[in-house]
Amino acid sequence: MPTPTPTRSLILTGASNFRDLGGYAGQGGRAVQWRRLFRSDHLAALTPQDVAQLASLGLTRAYDFRGEAERAAVSYALPGVTSYSLPIEPTVVQRMKDLLESGHQLTAQDTVRLMQQTYRAFVHDNSPRFAELFGHLLDSNAPLVFHCTAGKDRTGFAAALILLALGVPRPVVMQDYLLTNELFLMPPTATPGLASQEVLNVLWRVQEDFLDAALHAVEADFGGVPKYLEQTMGLGPKEQARLATLYLQP
Repeated sequence: MPTPTPTRSLILTGASNFRDLGGYAGQGGRAVQWRRLFRSDHLAALTPQDVAQLASLGLTRAYDFRGEAERAAVSYALPGVTSYSLPIEPTVVQRMKDLLESGHQLTAQDTVRLMQQTYRAFVHDNSPRFAELFGHLLDSNAPLVFHCTAGKDRTGFAAALILLALGVPRPVVMQDYLLTNELFLMPPTATPGLASQEVLNVLWRVQEDFLDAALHAVEADFGGVPKYLEQTMGLGPKEQARLATLYLQP
């Protein structure tokens, strides 16, 4: 009997956007290994049953892109999992709150522009944090999860970089990125009373325009993803070969 394909999305009570990056065809047609690379929204609301399910995956590492205040306000600890803080700030939610509290009336289009600015900042200001993640990825292929609050923006850009570094085609990378819109559940307390539902629908979802803003910045500033990966992520030919060995099927 053939081995069944693992599920991409894991059904958890306390996290809605926990999923596996495995199965995509990468460099040389070799598939990304299943049950090695996971992306998620925050892990602070997991139930005991959720924790048991994650333990069955053999997770040993968690990488948290939340800012210091985000992390302190909603902290977590998973048995047997070492957590690493890779804070990326300011968050888009904080930027939006600051604008709204200053009296600025945000429209949906304003929010799209704010999201695009945030993604460009990932490239211009936050590359060292993503490079730290790649440093850990190169240590071993022990199962890991990386996440932020919603698992869609900071996490989405990190997932895109990992898949691109493994040779997954850009259209497939975009498809993975957009899965957030099918999975993530908007928090009930999302900026209560501050923003219209139209604005919240932009803020708590993803659009191709957002990831494209970051990738266009990569192309404009570095001449393309390969040069960006080498110059800022520390992924020269030797490191890219090791990454493929660790995370692609033989």
